[in-house]
Order: sequence, then C-alpha cells, then structure tokens
Amino acid sequence: MKLHIASCSFGKDSLAMLLLLMERKRPLDIVVFYDTGMEFQAIYNIRDKVVPILRENGIAYIELKPQNPFIYDMLRRPVNSKEKGSHKGYGWCGGKCRWGTTMKTMAIDAFKSSMDCEIVEYIGIAFDEKDRIGDKQYPLVEWGMTEADCLAYCRSCGYNWLERTTQMPNGFIDLYDILDRVSCWCCCNKNFKELRNIYIYLPNYWKKLKRLQAKIDRPMKNYKNKKYGEYGDVFAMERIFAAENRKGKLS
Repeated sequence: MKLHIASCSFGKDSLAMLLLLMERKRPLDIVVFYDTGMEFQAIYNIRDKVVPILRENGIAYIELKPQNPFIYDMLRRPVNSKEKGSHKGYGWCGGKCRWGTTMKTMAIDAFKSSMDCEIVEYIGIAFDEKDRIGDKQYPLVEWGMTEADCLAYCRSCGYNWLERTTQMPNGFIDLYDILDRVSCWCCCNKNFKELRNIYIYLPNYWKKLKRLQAKIDRPMKNYKNKKYGEYGDVFAMERIFAAENRKGKLS
C-alpha cells in the first residue's frame, strides 16, 4: 500500500501545491498541517476554508501540534546549554536556533513512521527555491511554479491572507502585501521591513512581540544597521518606528 501525503502550512506555496494537486487529479490521501499555535489568524482562516474541500474530495486532514505548548518551550522549558548554562526557555525561534522547525520536522516524521506503508510526500517548495529540494516530491518545481506564480494562482482561486487593520480603508490587509513570508508571527527571521510593517499595520501582533521581548533576554534581532545603528530588541525597533512616524516617514 502507498500513501500520498502533502505537508501544508497554508501559506501561498504549499496552498498552491495543494490546490493544483487536486485540480490535476494527482493522487493525494492525507494533508498534514503542523500548528505551532503561533500562526497568524489569516493562516487559520485559510485552513478553515480548505478543510471542508479536502473532505469533499475524500482527502484526510491531520493536524499535528507541538508536544509542549510553543510558549512553554519558548519561555519556561528548563534548558542546559554550553553557551548559557542552565536557563528557562529556548527564546526566540529562528536564525541559528530554529528549535520550532526541528520540532515540526520531528512531529511530521513521527506521524509518517506511524503509517505502516510506503509514503510519498509532497513538499511545497517553489521553483525559484529548487536548491532546497531533497529526496521527496516537489510538484511546484516540477511545474515550474515560482513563488510569485503561487501567490497569483492562490489569489485567482479566491484565497487571501487577510488580517484586520485600522490602517486600510476596507479594514483589512493581505499579509503577502506587507510580509515576504507568512511564517509564525513571532519568528525572529523576519527582516526589518517586515517588522516595520507589523508595527504599522498589525499593532495587536506588535503588542504580543513586546510582551515576549519583555520576558526574553536575547534581542529579537541582533545586528547593527548603517542607518539605524543597533536595533536588536523589539522596544528599540519601536523607538525607531515611532521616531520615523513623527517625521512622517511611515505610511
């Protein structure tokens, strides 16, 4: 017996892959979503829109979660490391410390191992990131679908990653209009432009980032910028953004 499984984060690339797998009648038995608990609300909204479609097509939906709540591992888990000794929590996830990604991979691998059959796994890596491919199946690379192609296709199918904001006339903004990647809202791989846009358009998420930074010694970002100097932690970035706002540079 052979099972075809698609890992889907409900971001633009994996969603485009999933929709096209169904459209092109490729074999697909199970869709797996790993819910960190720290996703943007827009991701959960997309999930809730897609799951009924999967069921209509006879495709099983499996949702995996971390063994411990994300916040526990981030802030309270007992950790003993060579660099910092004994301390609480892994801290920000991203950069060299991608502990959340490790846990996601372990959870998906454990699920696949529980299946007593041959597994064919689809991964939603786009054509312009084909240097990341391994020994699984990559339909988007096969089809020559770039990240831009994936976003355009999803939007043509009526999918938008909308979050509420007071900064837009219609009260909503699409995350892909302000972020390069729709990863967890607390991912420290976000660049300065993305964090600036969260400050402007998504103040509720910005408040959450400040609450986390207040509990974590390590700055969310830890490098210097020629224009801004050191701006590692969330509070320092807010001071920069507020100063720009006063000068009329934020829009």
